[in-house]
Amino acid sequence: MLHLGGLRTALFNYLLARRYGGEFILRIEDTDQARLVPGAAEGIVQTLEWAGLNFDEGPGKGPDKYFQSQRSDIYRKHAQELLDRGAAYRCFCSTSRLEALRTEQTAQGRAPAYDRHCAHLSSRQIDEKLRAGERHTVRMRAPSAEDSDSGRFYDIVHRAMDFRGPAGFDDAVLLKSDGQPTYHLANVVDDHLMRITHVLRGEEWLMSTPKHRALFTAFGWQAPQYAHLPLLMNPDGSKLSKRNDDGPVQRYIDDGYLPESLVNYTALLGWHPETPQELFTLRQLEQSFSLAGLSRSKSVVSRERLDWLNRQHLRAALADPDKSAGLIQQARAEVAAASGLETASVRPETVATALRLAGDRLTFTKDLYNAVPFMFGDPALDTTAAEQALILVPHEFHIPILNALEHALASEVSESWIGFAKSVAAAAQVPTKHVMMMLRFALTGERFGPKIPELLDALPVDSIKRRIRNAKTEIESR
Repeated sequence: MLHLGGLRTALFNYLLARRYGGEFILRIEDTDQARLVPGAAEGIVQTLEWAGLNFDEGPGKGPDKYFQSQRSDIYRKHAQELLDRGAAYRCFCSTSRLEALRTEQTAQGRAPAYDRHCAHLSSRQIDEKLRAGERHTVRMRAPSAEDSDSGRFYDIVHRAMDFRGPAGFDDAVLLKSDGQPTYHLANVVDDHLMRITHVLRGEEWLMSTPKHRALFTAFGWQAPQYAHLPLLMNPDGSKLSKRNDDGPVQRYIDDGYLPESLVNYTALLGWHPETPQELFTLRQLEQSFSLAGLSRSKSVVSRERLDWLNRQHLRAALADPDKSAGLIQQARAEVAAASGLETASVRPETVATALRLAGDRLTFTKDLYNAVPFMFGDPALDTTAAEQALILVPHEFHIPILNALEHALASEVSESWIGFAKSVAAAAQVPTKHVMMMLRFALTGERFGPKIPELLDALPVDSIKRRIRNAKTEIESR
């Protein structure tokens, strides 16, 4: 399941590739079989497709193997190359010894690091252990801080970095005892073989970058440029994780956000455009994105801003003939589910009109029925909401206004609805504002809602006449 931070990382890599004519490559890191979730890879691909982030190479597309579990032979070959060069060694330490070492170092206030217990085993000792079938890992022989510049590098986001010291130069495991590679080896090898020039990833990998640069040096390869993206945070200052409601991308999809709005929002989590513009299409992001706009500050995930973006993109999509038809059909099914009506009885034309009428008040299409229920049936007039509208008009004006409305609607209305309301007000000898509120009461059963002229244009005249008769019956029955 792709996390919002993972979507941001993918998006920034995608935008960088599109802006500068590069290639966006999707690799699936599935070498840790114990943590492998069935269907996770397919979910990542589907989520990227939903977001419109089409990769140039990846599962099912391209000349290479893109699941790291399918590339084990490649990693073992390169691990052997490091062993032959003396840049790596076999470690036969048991799990219990390593745990005891870690406990001792922690108790002494030292950072846990391997003590190179196996780094100086002779060839004969190693051969004996191998013949005995002892389980082992392969560790990199990390250079000392004095002998290497791997810990000193330039990060596109964090600028000049200097991690020279024990934390950046422990002898990391490259091949696990089951023969599978760790992230350190697999990604360095793949970055080289796939000609990766830029790596944009989460800042949790910043401390590991010296190890990766040391591996590039050990192989004699050129390291890519790195950009480590700051963490995403909850409003309370805690780290956004997969376990948070706002963590998984699928949660946003299920909640009804449009891909355009989530992509727009995600792009602004750690990237600042050169202009005050906030609303972007994916194409506009491709043309505007730059590494110079990446921020070192942590970004707070806020649904309020995302909701606003979704309203703007929903309005734009409804105005686009290529997108509106699908949204209307989606909203039609959602209205049927919310109202209990048969889908066949919910007319697409009514849904389209309702979507236009709801306007900026609508964040999701699934909320259409609750936003304008009166578009799909006569409103109930004995509710608290209806009463709140009715009490704004003096009681003695209720029936005169409704009688005047009935009379005026008996013949074809040839003037604007504003002119019509003023004529009714004059006939009933009441202020125009009371006519407007009585119309709102009769037509919607609510105090607030769309502008009355827009509402009168949206509803069929027969429906308007019937609702006014219903309002008159309701009031006369009290």
